[in-house]
Amino acid sequence: MAGISGRKSGKSIYICSDCGGQFQKWAGQCADCKGWNTLQESVAPSAPAAGSRFAGYAGEANQNLIRNLADVSPEQRNGEATGLAELDRVLGGGLVGGSVVLIGGDPGIGKSTLLIQTMAQLSGRLKTLYVSGEESPEQISLRARRLGLQSDGIRLLAETGVERVIALARQEGPAVMVVDSIQTLYTEQLQSAPGSVAQVRESAAQLVRFAKQSGTTVFLVGHVTKEGALAGPRVLEHMVDTVLYFEGESGSQFRLIRTIKNRFGAVNELGVFAMTDRGLREVNNPSAIFLSRHGEAVPGSVILVTREGSRPLLVEVQALVDESPLANPRRVTLGLEQNRLSMLLAVLHRHTGIAMFDQDVYVNVVGGVRITETASDLPLLLSVLSSFRDRVVPRELVAFGEVGLAGEIRPVPNGVERLREAAKHGFRRAIVPRANAPKKAIEGIEISAVDRLADVLDLF
Repeated sequence: MAGISGRKSGKSIYICSDCGGQFQKWAGQCADCKGWNTLQESVAPSAPAAGSRFAGYAGEANQNLIRNLADVSPEQRNGEATGLAELDRVLGGGLVGGSVVLIGGDPGIGKSTLLIQTMAQLSGRLKTLYVSGEESPEQISLRARRLGLQSDGIRLLAETGVERVIALARQEGPAVMVVDSIQTLYTEQLQSAPGSVAQVRESAAQLVRFAKQSGTTVFLVGHVTKEGALAGPRVLEHMVDTVLYFEGESGSQFRLIRTIKNRFGAVNELGVFAMTDRGLREVNNPSAIFLSRHGEAVPGSVILVTREGSRPLLVEVQALVDESPLANPRRVTLGLEQNRLSMLLAVLHRHTGIAMFDQDVYVNVVGGVRITETASDLPLLLSVLSSFRDRVVPRELVAFGEVGLAGEIRPVPNGVERLREAAKHGFRRAIVPRANAPKKAIEGIEISAVDRLADVLDLF
């Protein structure tokens, strides 16, 4: 019929914008993730040649052969240093050929700045390619000049079609490629708009296949949602080899890069940078930025020796306890889990008789760092008691240890390394679990080993 001759050919499918599930008919609720009003109409792509679209995602060498694991010779994948030691730390030692790294973070936190600095460092030794889907080449050149970077060896490409990007990258043959950002790319095999779940998933899959086949290290810049999670399907994080996340308080010059996933190194590694007018600068002694700068000791301040990945880190924990006018006193934490504070206050009351049911308790970790390990329990309670009693904790004292529900002080991993880090920074006394007390004395630091919460009160 002539009246409908202009209509698009092809079968319609419906794709969930949350989980990426595909359905033949529209429904109000996604049957996979149970999300409401998330199905969006799209045109099903035509079937490609057999094996051409999905082959080679794990490399093409002998992929159709079944072999014994003992007969497979592992490749030498020594990390190539980026020139930025803090970035190498979170990457697990450096760049690995054929790996895909996803970097996420809030807008303006410094993702593009870090990558253009990294490319400038690498361009003298390796062939690099910077693919931009958000900024023009002139804007990138302006940033490089503002940062004072040597950009002669950086190759630029402004393109958003993933097939075109891969075709030009095969011709160029870079060792390292940056794609800024994955949400701006699209594939012609799908009809949905760039940034949709299907487009992000398919574009990333093609780039992962290209990286595995060519041995190119690929950096993908990812947007985040207003809740702070990486935008796009969760499968995006499963497809890549490494996931890095930028953190930082608004208004603070410090930027933290945390490893969320790494197939070539440890997770929860932390890299620390400072944002300056010349770009991101490495912080070689991150403990110094998290310690107190008070002219004299104040109540409610205790130094915690935490551990981020393979690095001990000294962090100041501050507490403020004040009489509450409310029927339900407030429990506020920044950098720590709020429910754990409530639990520890209950343990304090049950095993020491110190009640704070009529007190507001505010706890803050200086510098914007997030503490997730239980070694913060003992310093947290010490800071709360210090503020509650208005008594100063000595400035040369550090503490760490987990507090159990029975009031016992439990050990934490790598206790000796934490104590050595504290001694290196001039601390002269430490309160630690008895199981973490070193067998040999550590020069310059006095160890007070405790078993129960009541023992801590006697020292305090």
